[in-house]
Amino acid sequence: MANNCPDYINDLNDYLDGGVSPELCAEIEAHLGQCQNCRIMVDTLKQTVKLCREGQEEPLPEALQTRLKSLLKERWNQKFGKK
Repeated sequence: MANNCPDYINDLNDYLDGGVSPELCAEIEAHLGQCQNCRIMVDTLKQTVKLCREGQEEPLPEALQTRLKSLLKERWNQKFGKK
């Protein structure tokens, strides 16, 4: 695999979960050692995963929940048509 950022982006989630081969892991780690942008992306992903795992679920206010459902339904209908 070439040492270009786009070549690694699709593998980052698997990398963080420990689901890549040792060879690919070594390639990604070598790339991260040279690429600040990818290091920032990986650090951000790690923090996001940590917050999702450790975070407390907060209920949405009823008005926001209703508005969100309405917007999602509207976008769904625009994209896929009414059912």
